[in-house]
Amino acid sequence: MQIWVDADATPVPVKEILLRTANRAKVKVIFVANQILILPVSKFIEVIRVPSGFDVADNYILENMNSAELVITSDIPLASEVLLKGGMALNPRGEQYTEENINQKLNMRDFMETMRFSGVRTGGPKQFTKIEVRAFANALDRLLAQRRKSD
Repeated sequence: MQIWVDADATPVPVKEILLRTANRAKVKVIFVANQILILPVSKFIEVIRVPSGFDVADNYILENMNSAELVITSDIPLASEVLLKGGMALNPRGEQYTEENINQKLNMRDFMETMRFSGVRTGGPKQFTKIEVRAFANALDRLLAQRRKSD
């Protein structure tokens, strides 16, 4: 299994967890971004730089991932497409996207987007906390353990 990371908006603490996990669990982690990423050299870490543009990194991940691989993203439409391909998706706050919750999340995203376009100030995402960093690390470990059991 490989882990794909929609890396442009991934918080630094999550990137650090993924870097440690790559070497500890000996799993390949592929960071896809449209900006330069400076990451440590490891045979388990790869950086793919894609051109700037709408959904370019998302499309690259979808075109190159295999089913049953894990994608780290806060992009709900990307997570939905990952699930349709048979993959797993986890957001940087530690919440796994599933077939049971993805439609609700898409609907809420669309509703909030409509609100913003109509001029309502919705505020941005809440500040990233240490509790969420822990939740992400725990969820990642749980998914990797499940994958090992199924292999």
